[in-house]
Amino acid sequence: MSSSDDFNEDPAIRLAALERSSEAVVIVDSRRHVRYFNEAAESVWGVARSEVLGRNVDSLGLGELKAPGHAPRTPCEAACNRNSEVEIGRKDGSHIRATMSVSHMQFGCEGCTIAFVRDITREVERREEMALLTAISDRTSRAVVVTDHQQNIVYSNAAFTALFGYSSEEAKGRDASELLTGRYTDQAAQENLKAWSRDDNGGEREILLYDKNGDEIWVQAEVKALRNPRGQIRHGFAMLTDISESKQLRSLQQLTLAALADEVEIAEIADRLCRQVETIAPDVVSSLLHIDSAGLIHPLGGPSLPADYSQALDGVAIGPEVGSCGSSAYYGTPVLAIDIDADPRWQPFKARPLAIGLRACWSSPIKSKDGRVIGTFAFYFRESRAPSRWHQRIIEACVDLGALAIERKESSAQIARLAYHDMLTGLPNRARLRDLIAEATEACAADQHVALAFLDVDNFKDVNDTLGHSAGDEFLVEFATRLRDQVQPGDMLGRLGGDEFVVVMPNRDAAAAGRIAERLSEALTMPLRIGTRQVPMSASIGISLYPDNTTDLDTLIRQADTAMYQAKRAGRSTYRFFSAEMNGLAEERMAYTAALRRAVAQDGLELRYQPQISTTDGAIHGVEALARWCDPLLGEISPAKFIPLAEDCGLIEQIALWSIRAACRQMLLWRNQGLDIPCISVNLSPINFQNANLPSVVADSLAEHGLPPDVLMLEVTEGVVENERTGALATMNALRALGVGLSLDDFGTGYSSLSRLAQLPIRELKIDRGFMRDIETDASTLAIVTTVVRVGQSLRLTVIAEGVETEGQLALLTELGCDVVQGFLYAPALRPCELEHWLLDYTAQRASALARRLGRAVAPAAHQPPPRPVPSPRHDDAGHALQS
Repeated sequence: MSSSDDFNEDPAIRLAALERSSEAVVIVDSRRHVRYFNEAAESVWGVARSEVLGRNVDSLGLGELKAPGHAPRTPCEAACNRNSEVEIGRKDGSHIRATMSVSHMQFGCEGCTIAFVRDITREVERREEMALLTAISDRTSRAVVVTDHQQNIVYSNAAFTALFGYSSEEAKGRDASELLTGRYTDQAAQENLKAWSRDDNGGEREILLYDKNGDEIWVQAEVKALRNPRGQIRHGFAMLTDISESKQLRSLQQLTLAALADEVEIAEIADRLCRQVETIAPDVVSSLLHIDSAGLIHPLGGPSLPADYSQALDGVAIGPEVGSCGSSAYYGTPVLAIDIDADPRWQPFKARPLAIGLRACWSSPIKSKDGRVIGTFAFYFRESRAPSRWHQRIIEACVDLGALAIERKESSAQIARLAYHDMLTGLPNRARLRDLIAEATEACAADQHVALAFLDVDNFKDVNDTLGHSAGDEFLVEFATRLRDQVQPGDMLGRLGGDEFVVVMPNRDAAAAGRIAERLSEALTMPLRIGTRQVPMSASIGISLYPDNTTDLDTLIRQADTAMYQAKRAGRSTYRFFSAEMNGLAEERMAYTAALRRAVAQDGLELRYQPQISTTDGAIHGVEALARWCDPLLGEISPAKFIPLAEDCGLIEQIALWSIRAACRQMLLWRNQGLDIPCISVNLSPINFQNANLPSVVADSLAEHGLPPDVLMLEVTEGVVENERTGALATMNALRALGVGLSLDDFGTGYSSLSRLAQLPIRELKIDRGFMRDIETDASTLAIVTTVVRVGQSLRLTVIAEGVETEGQLALLTELGCDVVQGFLYAPALRPCELEHWLLDYTAQRASALARRLGRAVAPAAHQPPPRPVPSPRHDDAGHALQS
């Protein structure tokens, strides 16, 4: 036998080899006793071999170890015998994971089993950690990418696949930049990300990437380096978040809504929107067009298009062959022209787009809430192509934002028209006249004049009282028409309100203004035929001159007004120039101011109450408290005179506080008498809302009279919107926090911003009485009232109509859904005792009507309108009874 054979056959050598093995070796005989247990095994089990040798192998937790000669029953069992994972309990009570491979050998006539065991606890832990991390990575919504030092992808998670369309197998080994970037990816941003992948601190950057289909995706990329245990940078790590919708599209919304809230001009809004679109979609040129009610195109925004091209489109009528935008607006559907040069719809318009490299155009219609096409939003492409998914998502957002902006433009134009023009005559109203006068005086040369003529219709009250308001309106329309026919080019005619008109005459001295006044008077001499009556027409005219009489705008108007009263005192149907001797108005003002101060100090004012009726069931909604002043010497003074006077002389605060206390005191009396009046409204001036102490004063008054806050409604005119910056809005919010109601009075007569109206903490919206005169006969007035009611309904406000005088007006308002009405149809403003009697009569009438309905035995009950009003004395603004 050779020495090598001796080496192979020598048991001592074999045992020495087993003893030095890094794996635990356990030899078990046929009786399952442990015959051999090496040093590595002692380490694995944590027990000395002396404690194991000769004992049953079960003591080692290897009960599944088969005896020699056992044949595997299944292929699975055979595999397990070859190499399997087991859990081993150690002497100290701990457990480890190990791999065990088993061999069966024959020594002479006795067989044995040899188990080779290796501790893999740390490997299992690392494997489980990796599985957990992979599971977590696949569950996150952010795409995860790991690259090697050459920027090749070595790992990507499920979110990466969902976002970009590449499976982990497709992405693995690919250069990340080549895989995800495209034509319009920002190269500087790309270089930043590469640098950060080699930096421990890394960085974040928004970047435009492309998916497997070539569609654009905006992502927020967070990139940093990963080091191995030796501190070497081996990998780059990136987390990619899709911000296409969450940030980029939202940026369009924020930009547009912020501009609308700031009341930026629509052309500027459109340009901002288009520029932002071209930032997030750099492969397009965008435009926003407005389509007016006549179907004409008006460019609003398109900063990247040639100015002459946009100007050429202005005023073009939409049609089936008018480019992409005109066709889209005509059909009301998106229109795509992949090749502008060849598309027949583009032939008259293609030269300029082609000249600047635009090859395709995709236009989508913008529709209003009622389905009208009011605009288009278009994408121009520099190559012949269709829009991508990203382009479609942008267009969906821009169409909605464009609709919002254009509808705001149309609403603002309508509101501006209502705010600056008289609805009856179409002339500039008081607000617009002030601007016209200011413009004329500012443009007046040093050696020139501006003449201001103030006209007041003579005896107009007689026309209204004798023939009715409709005849009065007809009279005013004809009056305005005659004046308009006489006004010279460059002169401006407007209506201040009621029967007062103003003519602004730039570059007219006293002589020229006198000639024009004579011509105006002559034009009014012919009587107006209304029905079967001939109604005389004339006006008293007062003239003031800028800058001879004054350089102050308000003073100029007051002087003309003073001169007009002098013309009336002179016999009417004439004119007078203002002079320094005309100080009667100032003296009268001083007298009225002193009398008003005495009245406030001596409790000389009183409140009268006008009932408010629900249109649904005729129930009492509440009463409006109206201040009245009857001076022992001056007589009845109209609130239209003494309220502005109180504001000017600083008494409005005292009158407001008195009104609130008096109304609360009267409400307490009525409650003690058992009268069910749900709410009492008190009129306040916008000036009152500048007082930060108003909420505490109101709270004290309610507490003093033991009244809940919801019984009090404070009314304010639209002027409070203008005072929003002076603290008025904070005061209103504080009042609403108390539970006190707020009502916006005379809505439609001022210039309220709808964006601010929606933010005002009001509970009621009141339609001005001026709209009631024409609501039955004038379609425009009816449309305005309908709009106001719809605004109130959309804002969940109670809508109240003032000045309701006829059954026809009541029927129309009820049909429109107006919640509450008040006016002479039911009752004028009444003293408390008069209101109590009226309320008893009205309640009895309602009860009688209810009894009649309950007594009907046949036919289902039909809709019952509110009870017919209780006859009551009519009063004018001064409180005098009017003949029925």
